[in-house]
Amino acid sequence: MAAASLSRLSRRASAAAAPSLRRLLSATSAASPSPAVPTTPPPPGAAAAAAVGADRVRWDYRGQRQLVPLGQWMPKVAVDAYVAPEAVLAGQVTVHDGASVWSGAVLRGDLNKITLGFCANVQERCVLHATWSAPTGLPAETLVDRYVTVGAYCLLRSCTIEPECIIGQHSILMEGSLVETNSILEAGSVLPPGRRIPTGELWAGNPARFVRKLTNEEIMEIPKLAVAINDLMQSHFSEFLPYSTAYLEVEKLKKSFSIPL
Repeated sequence: MAAASLSRLSRRASAAAAPSLRRLLSATSAASPSPAVPTTPPPPGAAAAAAVGADRVRWDYRGQRQLVPLGQWMPKVAVDAYVAPEAVLAGQVTVHDGASVWSGAVLRGDLNKITLGFCANVQERCVLHATWSAPTGLPAETLVDRYVTVGAYCLLRSCTIEPECIIGQHSILMEGSLVETNSILEAGSVLPPGRRIPTGELWAGNPARFVRKLTNEEIMEIPKLAVAINDLMQSHFSEFLPYSTAYLEVEKLKKSFSIPL
């Protein structure tokens, strides 16, 4: 009996002391600092890369390649020709002296040659392309000869435009079409494949049809328009440095010193 009563008393005492003991253990564990976990230091350039990472992504998307080489072909731009920063020239593209390619224009010479003659101009958002071969058997190259004005939003595909012509904006010239010297194609016209506009005529419509003969005064104004756009181009051209590859050397130097681009 004495042993049973003693065991009951000891159980009661331990049960009464348990809450206080738990509080004491929790306070001790909170006060004692946890052992330090060894961490591996970051690589030397990681912090710098993380700091410029977001800006580098923005730079990559913000930058645009103006001249795009394709295989062995590199666009050729004359020293005094103007190519807007937003324009894209790819592949077999040649821009001669005094010519201008304005903002948003795309000259894609991945299949055949595209040539822009002296003092010619291709205005905003135009697209010039060339096919492997024309169904009419005519040359598949795209030629915009000297003193030619191509209005904004035009599409030229494997066509030939002879000297001193005006192509109105939003016009489409399809494969094998030919615009002869001193001719005008009105805005919004479509010249079907293989169609020819004879010298000194005004054409318009979809498909384009003959409207009338041009007067001598109108023919004299065609090269004057190209020269006026060339004069306007000079003010834009003076805002940009001449084309060079110095930036490529700077990028190589930065890479050699492990400097983020």
